[in-house]
Amino acid sequence: MSRDFLIIGGGVVGMAVAYGLARLGRRVTVLDEHDGSLRASRGNAGLVWVQGKGLGMPRYAELSLHSSESWPGFAQELTARTGVELEYERSGGVDLCLDAQEAEARQAAYRTLYATTPTLTAMRWAYLDREVLREHLPGLGETVHGGTFSPHDGQCNPLYLLRALYAACLTLGVDYRPATSVSAVEATHAGFTARTPTGAISAERIILAAGLGARTLAPSLGLSGQVRPVRGQLLVTERLPPGGRLPSPQIRQTASGGYMIGDVLEEVGYDTGVTLETLHSLGERAIQIYPDLARARLVRTWSALRVMTPDGSPLYEASRNCSGAYNLSCHSGITLAAFHAKELAAAIDTDRLATTYGDFSGARFDVQAIG
Repeated sequence: MSRDFLIIGGGVVGMAVAYGLARLGRRVTVLDEHDGSLRASRGNAGLVWVQGKGLGMPRYAELSLHSSESWPGFAQELTARTGVELEYERSGGVDLCLDAQEAEARQAAYRTLYATTPTLTAMRWAYLDREVLREHLPGLGETVHGGTFSPHDGQCNPLYLLRALYAACLTLGVDYRPATSVSAVEATHAGFTARTPTGAISAERIILAAGLGARTLAPSLGLSGQVRPVRGQLLVTERLPPGGRLPSPQIRQTASGGYMIGDVLEEVGYDTGVTLETLHSLGERAIQIYPDLARARLVRTWSALRVMTPDGSPLYEASRNCSGAYNLSCHSGITLAAFHAKELAAAIDTDRLATTYGDFSGARFDVQAIG
């Protein structure tokens, strides 16, 4: 079987790009890990979020805003193709500030980014104090200072998104191979080859969307392996009646009724365990935000490892040494899915990744290290 693209990694990033390339008529094979592997795509909060993205890199903010604007059509298209409802809604979102100091720092950072970056003039946001915020977050706790609101923010079910991408790719002829781990990749005279337990698999071009696996696979193709794991932990409550509350990074109610409680960043290497100390802290904060949740039962908890670059912004790069090899890493795969499936896939297909998105190359980390 002749393949145009070989994609290493079947998470949201890899499958969104596979979907985009397949829509362009390309022959794509995706090699995925087994179910027990590290999967950020199955351990996130499902936010399609704009505000706060790109505080150190305005171009990242631009991509987030653009992808958010494209998400309604993207979700509708996937559902039409597959019948999978993504539980997507875009009613706005609130990033809470628990005290005045946090509120002042947040507003100063947003003014710097959104007021001084000409291309972000379309970004709408406002700081709402607790009294105003209660209209959007009924039952908000008395000790919460307020929060930043943006109408661009939304939420979805990330598991249904991934399921829809799998289904859509299969209908378009993508050759998806689960439980096919890749031990090495290499350039050949005819393209690229991936080494797997079942043998070598080749294609004309190769895309690494391997998450933390890029640390070992990317350098052999002249690509950056500078990603690290950052753990997040989540609590989930029992199903409760709809509260009419907008989502936030700290807590959101899912379509099924349960509250997802999270938003922690832990530098603990590859440890995927959960800790009572962190879970207790998350529970206390949830009750501070919504006191009525003190009566809710907790039904499960888990942790997952984010794929984090040195500056927290996405990594999109084309190899200088091996033409036709690309590397994609980011921890905003849900928010950027619409962009990945369209503009990013098109840029890879026409080999414009380096020229169109060159500022996202891993070369920026070498400059930072020298500086």
